[in-house]
Amino acid sequence: MRLSYGSRICFVFCFLIIGCWLFAQPNQPGAYGATPSERQLLWHQLQYYAFVHFGPNTFTDIEWGHGDESPEVFNPTGLDCRQWARVAKEAGMEGIIITAKHHDGFCLWPSEYSTHTVRESVWRDGKGDVLRDLSEACREYGLKFGVYVSPWDRNHPTYGTDQYNDVFKKMLTEVLTGYGEIYEVWFDGANGEGPNGKKQVYDFPGFAEVVRKHQPNAVIFSDGGPDIRWIGNENGYADEVNWCTVRKGAFYPGIIGVNDQLQHGHEGGDSWLPAEVNTSIRPGWFYHKDEDDEVKSLNRLIDNWYHSVGMNGNFLLNLPVDPRGLVHENDVKRLQELKDYLDRAFSVDIASGSTASASEVRDPENSYSAGNVTDGNPETYWTTPDDVRSSWLEIDLKGEEEVNAILLREYIALGQRVKSCTVEAQVDDNWVELTSSHTIGNRRIVKFKPTTTSKVRIHFTSNASPIISDVKLYRVPEMIADPRLMRSKDGVVQIWSESPDPEYYYTMDGSEPDRNSTLYEGPFTFSQSGTIKVRSYTEGGARSSEVITFDLDIPKTSWQVLDETEDKNLDRIIDGDPGTVWYGRSDEGIVIDLGNTRALTGFTYLPRQDLRKGGNVSRFD
Repeated sequence: MRLSYGSRICFVFCFLIIGCWLFAQPNQPGAYGATPSERQLLWHQLQYYAFVHFGPNTFTDIEWGHGDESPEVFNPTGLDCRQWARVAKEAGMEGIIITAKHHDGFCLWPSEYSTHTVRESVWRDGKGDVLRDLSEACREYGLKFGVYVSPWDRNHPTYGTDQYNDVFKKMLTEVLTGYGEIYEVWFDGANGEGPNGKKQVYDFPGFAEVVRKHQPNAVIFSDGGPDIRWIGNENGYADEVNWCTVRKGAFYPGIIGVNDQLQHGHEGGDSWLPAEVNTSIRPGWFYHKDEDDEVKSLNRLIDNWYHSVGMNGNFLLNLPVDPRGLVHENDVKRLQELKDYLDRAFSVDIASGSTASASEVRDPENSYSAGNVTDGNPETYWTTPDDVRSSWLEIDLKGEEEVNAILLREYIALGQRVKSCTVEAQVDDNWVELTSSHTIGNRRIVKFKPTTTSKVRIHFTSNASPIISDVKLYRVPEMIADPRLMRSKDGVVQIWSESPDPEYYYTMDGSEPDRNSTLYEGPFTFSQSGTIKVRSYTEGGARSSEVITFDLDIPKTSWQVLDETEDKNLDRIIDGDPGTVWYGRSDEGIVIDLGNTRALTGFTYLPRQDLRKGGNVSRFD
């Protein structure tokens, strides 16, 4: 991006003002632990952007292409990248990352180093360039432009040899030098056999050098960064414990079996590697017509938002472009519903203009006063003397207000410090706990039961003096999470969700539940095959979730898992609890005694739910 002379002068002037402000602060706190780079700080300013999976898989109706598909299958009848950009902008997104090259090796630009590209397709007589169209559309709509470039290439004949790494770097150079400024480069760690039957040893340090040379401001994503990390699942969920710091060298692209660590980071880690939270708006990453009616519910997307943007991450939501070359109407509708919710939820900061006080302030001149947390300036902050590890902030709203959510930010340029916090409200002259949380980092949004109060107090426990730049309070529309159901081995059914104090109504005859149906008042026994349908309601029935259907087949009451080793963990296979896991050997089988003779037509199994890799059965008898 080129700035005009006047813009450059303005930029330099603003930079000098901020620099002078920082330099002039008395007794300024020092950094604690690992801190973010300039490019990472710019990335932290973002919240929500689009992933677009598009390529031959869109037309062959599969997720992972084999690389042997004819380039002619790629033929979008009405490709319009301006529609993608317009949809993203109207949804409140800040950028788009496109699968420039997926595992099949097909390039969405006419690469000189492959014969599996848009140049070989019939689309636009081989003269098209999706990256050109999208980069220009992003500039037109004021969106950032990013690229996903898979090192795995199931088409290129040199894959699996030393030569391929050089080929990939040349492809990467084309992408990074031909389409203007790029804000994020996304490396998938997937690694499999190529057309020559060989696997590739990737030169990820060399790939990163190419990015740094041509796009020095771009952040690089992979399981191991070096700038941002994967959250450890593809469900769109960060956890309450989410450190931006990790131990140097602990992660690398394609790493397997450390998903919990990827999700949580490492407290006290010596590298700054914040998490990006990704998921798709549909079950698949590429478009499939039979998923047109399986777009995630509004409640699920709202839940994803709070578990990504609200849990110290950035939200990367995939939009599978369809064979026309457009974002499908059903996806557009749901995106706009999410935007409407977010506008209603966060348009009014109830804490704005309030008075703030604190247990301690760093200096008597008030350079770091409590009032900085409500002044709307992200560069000012409240902090305490260096030796303080337990402290509190109090927000006086100057009158009673109903609130049910709080946003907290640390001034992360000086590190991530807060281990946990507790939020209280003054109700009838008593302090009542509303919620508690673990880490904060760049941004933490916590919901709680709607409460009318005039004062809110936040208690912090930290590894170093807390540095808080923002406290905001909201009255967000109550989110009604989809209900969940679990039936134990003994046939006992439990229903729950993540909504605060919901009511559940259910049916067992196939009818749609409403508030005239059976109210769930606690666990009940259902020891037969059948269907239970459940709907959540807010107290009073003002809002409801979608109806969720649970098909329950042969009950497990009389089942036993037979095992000569007396492995008690085997019972986890049939306990009905999705949170328990049995770990078996790769060649290990199991025997289940059903207790009586049954006519069987099939079976289901549930792999571990927080893993992208591992836990799935690849073959069975």
